[in-house]
Amino acid sequence: MNRADPTDLYLQVAAEIRRAIADGEAKPGERLPPARDLATVLGVNTNTVLRSLRLLQDEGLLELRRRRGITVAGTPERGAVLQKVRELVEFARGQGYAVEELVEMIEDVG
Repeated sequence: MNRADPTDLYLQVAAEIRRAIADGEAKPGERLPPARDLATVLGVNTNTVLRSLRLLQDEGLLELRRRRGITVAGTPERGAVLQKVRELVEFARGQGYAVEELVEMIEDVG
């Protein structure tokens, strides 16, 4: 981690994990080391790693389960699409559309 970089450490950690997934170092279905171990290897606080893991979970890249650990759930491409879907849902709700209506629109277009 580059502490001189103005990017928040948790975003740097998330980028490192994202890169490992993109490079095939961690494949879908594989388990990652515990957050405490990742923090030690990366030289950051465990809470920083946990914040990064939650971000990657929100992106659809990781699954975090108590007592089961951290599993790679998807690829960076899937995460990017999932982020756009979230943005679309938020935009549609702002325009007064329900999720069900949005699904119908997507099915019509697809």
